[in-house]
Amino acid sequence: MRNIAIIEAPSILGLRPGGVEKLPEALKAQGLLNRIPVIHREKIISPSYNSQRDEKTDILNPEAIRDFSVKLADAIQKQHEQKRFSLVLGGDCSIIIGCLLMLRRIGRYGLFFVDGHADFYQPEASPTGEVADMDLAIVTGRGPEILTSIENLRPFVKDEDVVAFGYRDADVLNDAIMPAVDYRMPDGLSFDELSKTLSTLLASQKAVGMSIAIFNPILDKDGTIARAFVNSLVKGFEEAELAAKEKHEI
Repeated sequence: MRNIAIIEAPSILGLRPGGVEKLPEALKAQGLLNRIPVIHREKIISPSYNSQRDEKTDILNPEAIRDFSVKLADAIQKQHEQKRFSLVLGGDCSIIIGCLLMLRRIGRYGLFFVDGHADFYQPEASPTGEVADMDLAIVTGRGPEILTSIENLRPFVKDEDVVAFGYRDADVLNDAIMPAVDYRMPDGLSFDELSKTLSTLLASQKAVGMSIAIFNPILDKDGTIARAFVNSLVKGFEEAELAAKEKHEI
């Protein structure tokens, strides 16, 4: 199995304080770090949250998100240079900005965007100003320049290099098994379907990293959902490793 670097990025700058910042601790409590080959761990500290929409951009925390994204990109780049697979644990969906910024620095990469929402709001249409509901728009170059043009690298990913998978204007996992999210909707993927999706992507050897966001442990009182989620993630890695070995043996 590939060498994995865990980068904790528990930012709520693109959402609000409400529980998603506890995502890394919840997954670690269910044994994630003991079940995959982690050889590096670090945590990126988030700036302070401001609940007021910025007057110029009409979004929450634009400068703080920009600064956090640069720090996250720097951390991921160091791990990439050592040929490690970065598993970034959020936080809210705005962490994807730092992930894609790093990849844009070094070349042209694609994005397999597994989310029930399209995350394609523009600030003037967003009822909240939360960057977590416009992150896909931002990384494809749509939105305020303070976030879309960091380091003059707009767009971070081209439209034709993006796959929006599982989109139904709801969170991607079925609500019956993943109610621990802030914006709930019915239907969605099963844990087995998530594992199969991850194993397919990882077995391709084209995936260089992955970020996880939005899971809210406060809504998972006994850790049952976190445990099932960790099992699904680990199964995805294990099945990808098995597929790679079988391919090598043929």
